[in-house]
Amino acid sequence: MTVQLLMIMGILILNVDQVRAAGEVSGITQINDDAVEFHLDSNDWADVHYKVNGGNQRNIRMTLSVNGNRFQLNNLSSGDSISYRFTYWGSEGFAIVTSVQYYTLQSEQAKDTDNDGVVDSIDQCPATRQGATVNDVGCELDSDNDGVVDSLDQCPNTQSGQAVDTNGCEVATEMTGIEQVGSDTVNFYVNNNAWADVHFKVNGGGLRNIRMLESGNGNHFQLNNLSIGDSIVYSFTYWTGKSATDTESKTYTLESSSVNDTDGDGVIDSIDLCPNTRPDVVVNEVGCEVEPEIDSDGDGINDAIDQCANTPMGTPVNEFGCPINDADITPLFNADTVLEPSVMSETNNAVITRFSDRGRDRHAKEDHFQAYDHYLSHYWTHRTARFKFVDTVAKGGSDIEITFVTEWKLGVKEFRAWYRGIGTVAEYHGNYENHVQEIANGTFDDNLELVSNDGNQYKYRLTIDQFIALDGTRSDLALGQYMEIEVSQFLDNAPEGRDNYYGTTYLYQVGAGGMVPWKTVGDFADQSSERENSKPINEAAWLGGKTTLPYQYSAEPDNHFMQMATNLSSVNGQAFVLGRRVHHTNMSSGEHDESVKNGIFEELKNKIGTHYVNNSCSSCHARNGRAPVAEVGETLDKWVFKVADSDGNSHPLIGSVLQANNVGIAEQNGEGSVTLGTWSESNGLRSPNYAFSKNKPAKFSARLAPQLVGLGLLEAVSEDVILQREDPQDTNQDGISGRAQKVTDPVTGEIRLGRFGYKAGASSLKHQIAGALNTDMGVMTSVLPRPDCGSEQTNCSNNQGAELSDEHLDNLVKYIALLGVRPQRDIEQQQVTVGKQKFNAIGCESCHRDTMKTSSYAPFAELRDQTIHPYTDLLLHDMGTGLADNLGEGQATGAEWRTAPLWGLGLSSCVTGGVIDVNRNKQGGEICSPDASYLHDGRARTIEEAILWHGGEGQLSNENYQNLSTADKQALIAFLRSL
Repeated sequence: MTVQLLMIMGILILNVDQVRAAGEVSGITQINDDAVEFHLDSNDWADVHYKVNGGNQRNIRMTLSVNGNRFQLNNLSSGDSISYRFTYWGSEGFAIVTSVQYYTLQSEQAKDTDNDGVVDSIDQCPATRQGATVNDVGCELDSDNDGVVDSLDQCPNTQSGQAVDTNGCEVATEMTGIEQVGSDTVNFYVNNNAWADVHFKVNGGGLRNIRMLESGNGNHFQLNNLSIGDSIVYSFTYWTGKSATDTESKTYTLESSSVNDTDGDGVIDSIDLCPNTRPDVVVNEVGCEVEPEIDSDGDGINDAIDQCANTPMGTPVNEFGCPINDADITPLFNADTVLEPSVMSETNNAVITRFSDRGRDRHAKEDHFQAYDHYLSHYWTHRTARFKFVDTVAKGGSDIEITFVTEWKLGVKEFRAWYRGIGTVAEYHGNYENHVQEIANGTFDDNLELVSNDGNQYKYRLTIDQFIALDGTRSDLALGQYMEIEVSQFLDNAPEGRDNYYGTTYLYQVGAGGMVPWKTVGDFADQSSERENSKPINEAAWLGGKTTLPYQYSAEPDNHFMQMATNLSSVNGQAFVLGRRVHHTNMSSGEHDESVKNGIFEELKNKIGTHYVNNSCSSCHARNGRAPVAEVGETLDKWVFKVADSDGNSHPLIGSVLQANNVGIAEQNGEGSVTLGTWSESNGLRSPNYAFSKNKPAKFSARLAPQLVGLGLLEAVSEDVILQREDPQDTNQDGISGRAQKVTDPVTGEIRLGRFGYKAGASSLKHQIAGALNTDMGVMTSVLPRPDCGSEQTNCSNNQGAELSDEHLDNLVKYIALLGVRPQRDIEQQQVTVGKQKFNAIGCESCHRDTMKTSSYAPFAELRDQTIHPYTDLLLHDMGTGLADNLGEGQATGAEWRTAPLWGLGLSSCVTGGVIDVNRNKQGGEICSPDASYLHDGRARTIEEAILWHGGEGQLSNENYQNLSTADKQALIAFLRSL
């Protein structure tokens, strides 16, 4: 490439002698007999300079849209010669001039779009690749009629009717099997068009489970380094298109016969269909040379059959390379989904409530200890309890039978109910210790029934048949009463950690069942008041439905995103804390990040890398909040940098995500790192700049680790509800054109609705978490069993398949899914009420959707049929050039972002910043140390700055906000802080 730098009128101009430069693509397209369109794909201004038939040059400023710059030239004639070039503002910060190109207008009758020598009017294969030999109707030759054109056919004389792979070579007709392909190698295969797993043991050793490599000719996995006589027991699990199926186990013994490999290509002679291949070429599983398929748009479909040749990188496509439409979306859940037992159920005689609890350090209403919401050491062992309330009051009965199972024997069987609040804020009228009976010990099922006499679990029971009012008055139980309870876990000589724990404060609805979010009423210092008695929170403030937490009174704002959902089912309490342990474990050392007393998680040691960003989930999502932005010059190890080459394809030396840290290789052989550069300031707003230690990727997208609030509920919303707001063509002319993201399910291969990530690139919570484990920590799972590697990258693959077991992955998913959502605060305040009205009036709710209801088919009972207020529509919206980066994702352009949920917004800065101790370790001395940042890269320092960054579809709301009075602006901000 020839480059020339010029300075004209203070503007640096770069002359280049090629049309594609700095990642932008330019050209000309004939759109009919008398018109052409000039196009240049960039996100800034562009000019086209052209002459027709050698006439005067015209210079035109092109029209900029989300599709780049365009200009249409009309009233031309067949044979007109056009010379043209472009000047445009490049992504590197200076103007670029392309070299002159030429185009001759063709008549419709003479047009030959694919330049194969056959005019379009009779060309039956209008997208033939350049240089291919074609027949008289423009289609590539296929001499043996096997469906693979000669130029790609590695086995040109296949018998008629024989099944072949994409290289035209015969494939095994059996559905599953094993074949010996070398003296020390076998190939497992499954001939299906979706995922497949192989399970095998060698010589009676440990069972290995591997996700096979899916290609155009089924699934394959090669097992190497075997010896003659090795015995392999194997079976398969694969997707039939409707369900998963398991095969019977079979045994294969490696033999010494038929292992000659005359041409040295690694494929034994007995199955080598191309026996004279040169030893230096790459071959397929039947020994024939592999020609790399040409896939210009990176959609996985060979150009030879791609009917939509310029599909954006990452867009889900059908077998012809064309984008999927909404009708092709497969729901996550449906009527056949297996559902976990309901939290609440009814019989003819009672309403039944099932829930879980964990051990606590102190009490919920104590603000001087600041030790209620945090987690003590060994919280996942022997420190959860399962409860079952059988309430007969709603059915005409008079009592509540309470059964609970602990993970260890209780020394003191404390069960306290009916708040008193005279001596302390943790004082109750009813202490039922003497009424609690020990029923049995051993192991108990989900219905709290004994299934084995072996085990350390203990079952207890008591019955409550009286209501006790705040003043101590006793009466019969009745509908409409509320019972505050706290069940302490005073363990009898537990094998680890301390013995004595308090419990969660719950507010139970007598007769109706279920635990409700609560607030306090009155002042403890004023004994004539209700002394901080608990009452239900206004249901309009239940942002997360019945998962919503009570208001926090323990003065621990930094811990409020880490709590169990209020309605956490009895089947999920232990899974929740086990998943939390995974979340807080260093995948390199196995250490827990909260306490050395928690020891080493041996199963999770040495899982990290080869390349990774950070070593644990909690390293980026501290206390489940947003990551801090970092100071200028600091390495950004709590960010994700999506990267690509100039065409938007996975970066050949990095992969799809830049992983700055390495294990087992020298730092100089890694992918490089990124530090925060100086901020660019304009009109009171700032935007970040980044410094790459190695070459800056042609395209990248920087994303700060987000908070983990309400994700399970967002997954539980049905696709139909989300698509109600989709309006990609803006048919209602409101300026809002939300689009659904569509992604491929990494397990089933089905097309799903994208929900998670800044551009909705993940279809499910498990998909999102497995993706973070894969790219952020280098930990493989059954969902994503291969590392994120570039096509030219070495020292990358681990070839081990899944490293984290499905049990640990599923527990981690449950932990994230079943976190409680904090309630809206100050809902009765007039300023907050006015703020919500202004929020709706200026158009914010058009994207930040107030209310949705979750699906009846959501598998987790806690998330099923919940009315929620997340303030997101989960759709993609164009937010304008100010917030755009130069890398799209799936169907999202660089300017499109999924609407961010707003629940938790008012607390996020305290969770991120944590607390500082102003009393030097004395009680009550910890106060919030806020660290506020907003938007995908933390550029906004305040909520108002985040609003002012809204462009594109959000521009009108931005302008409406700026036109509000000062009082109305303050009210709107107060409303947002209340969420």
